[in-house]
Amino acid sequence: MLPTQLRTFYAVAREGSFTAAAKVLRVSQPTLTSQIKNLEENYGVELFHRHGRGVALTEVGKSLLSIAHRIVSNQEEAVEFLKAVQGLEAGHLNIGAVGAYQAAEILAIFHKKFPGIDVSVTFGNSQQILDDVIDYRADIGVVGHHADHAALHALTYSNPQPIVIVPRSHPWRKRKTIRLKELTSQMMIRREPGSLTRHTFESALARDGIEVRYGMEIGSKDGVVAAVARGIGTGVISEDEHIPDRDVHALGISDIGVKMQVHIVCHAERQGSRLIRPFFDVANDLASHRN
Repeated sequence: MLPTQLRTFYAVAREGSFTAAAKVLRVSQPTLTSQIKNLEENYGVELFHRHGRGVALTEVGKSLLSIAHRIVSNQEEAVEFLKAVQGLEAGHLNIGAVGAYQAAEILAIFHKKFPGIDVSVTFGNSQQILDDVIDYRADIGVVGHHADHAALHALTYSNPQPIVIVPRSHPWRKRKTIRLKELTSQMMIRREPGSLTRHTFESALARDGIEVRYGMEIGSKDGVVAAVARGIGTGVISEDEHIPDRDVHALGISDIGVKMQVHIVCHAERQGSRLIRPFFDVANDLASHRN
């Protein structure tokens, strides 16, 4: 059965006559009559009883109408869905982020403007997220660094500094800042390879010829905070990632001398996507107010 035959059958069945159906479909009555006749002859069935005032469905026609109704309803639902997506009233974004703070700040405004868009957020280090964006596993990445990769489109979002966190019981708990050299007395907790915080902090140490002791390596900011809170060691996180916590105390590093860059990235060929572009618009607006 051709789609046009199904549409014609459905219209005639709903309207109860060829004349009324022709007006609805804006085609000639002979065309509709011919399509229904061909349909009946092709399958050796009778779909309508013809009478002077119109048509009535046969038992076969009634059964086919039930099927046709489901098909037409699904088609209409598909059209409405696509219209909703076009108007940003529906859709889904997969976002990878290095930290909850950066992502949440943008998402709070994005969700308010586009409440119909579902968002899934996963956390990882920058390299993992970049790989996911390049390989189409993530739509958008909120990352600490990115290579000049031809496959990526990027927006610089913020420029946070690394900060030190210690337990509330630590002798430094009343201080606001420390110097890099003072960290040689501490047992440090190290972030995983690929972490921008680790890379930036260790670059500053190497610049000044400072060596620190590492007692543990943990693969997430939340893991570092939890370990510091339990007195396992002293940690370094991004100031953007820090949320005031009763169990840890944050200190600036007065001579760190370097800043990180947080970027919003997407696949270059998808930067004009109806879902991705508005997210970048929100991020760009927030970034402009930081400067």
